[in-house]
Amino acid sequence: MNKVLPQLDELLFSSVEGVLVESVEVTDTVVRIEARTTAGRVACPGCGCWSGRIHGSYLRFPRDLPTAGKCVVMSLRVRRFVCTKDCCPRQTFAEQVPGLTRRFGRRTERLRSTLVSIGLALAGRAGARMTDTVGAPVSRNTLLRLIASLPDPAATTPRVVGVDEYAQRKGRVYGTVLVDVETRRPLDLLPDRETDTLAAWLAERPGIEIICRDRATFFAEGATRGAPQALQVADRWHLWHNLGEAAEKCVYRHRGCLRAMPARPEEPQE
Repeated sequence: MNKVLPQLDELLFSSVEGVLVESVEVTDTVVRIEARTTAGRVACPGCGCWSGRIHGSYLRFPRDLPTAGKCVVMSLRVRRFVCTKDCCPRQTFAEQVPGLTRRFGRRTERLRSTLVSIGLALAGRAGARMTDTVGAPVSRNTLLRLIASLPDPAATTPRVVGVDEYAQRKGRVYGTVLVDVETRRPLDLLPDRETDTLAAWLAERPGIEIICRDRATFFAEGATRGAPQALQVADRWHLWHNLGEAAEKCVYRHRGCLRAMPARPEEPQE
C-alpha cells in the first residue's frame, strides 16, 4: 500500500499541490478518498501575512468528479491557522487548497468547472438531465446559481451599437436595450428610455462609431448628446416596419380605386 499511495497522489491530484492521499475505499456506488493537506505555511486571506502556527483541524467532505460511474467523495482534513499579525481583523483562518477547494464550497473546483460548462452549454433543465448521465446529479437551480456566480466577462467598447426599447410592463414601463451589432451580444439594459440616461451611457464609451436606432425622438437626442462623433443610422427592422406601415396606409387611402370583383355566373343546375 505504501507504494500505491504516491501513485494515487499523482493520479488523483496531479494538478494540485499540497495534498496527500492516505487511503481510498471503494464500495458499490461510492469512492471515498481520505486525504490531508501538507503545506507548511499558508497566507492569511485578510492581510496576506504567512503563518505556520496551527490552531486546529477539521474535516471537509467535498464531492469530486465521478470515476467509473461511481460518485467520488473526499474526506479532506484541513487546518486552521493563527494569524500572527496583530492588526489583522482575522484571528484564525482556514486554509484553502488552490485548484481543489474554495470557501464554503461543497464541490471540488474541477467538479464545479464541469458543472459550469454543462450549464453554459445546456442551461437549466437540459443541463440537469445531462448531470444525471455523467454521474454528478444536481438540480437546474444549482446550475443556474453556478452560472450566475461567474464573473462578468471583460467588456470592450463596441464600434456599432444598436439601441431600442423593451417593455418591462407593456404600455406602462419601458427601458432601453443596447446591443453590439457586430457580435450580436447584449451590452446593457437601462432602466428607462430617457434622453439623459442614454446620453450618459454613450458618453462613457467614446469609441462608438455608429449608432443603429429607430426614429424615436428621445433616442435621437440622447445619441446626439452622448456620442456626437457617431453616425446615426436606422436599423433594418424599423426600415421594413416603416415601409410596411407606409404601404398599408397608401393602399387604405386608395381603396376606392380598386375595382369590385365581378360576380361569378351561376352554374346551371343539372
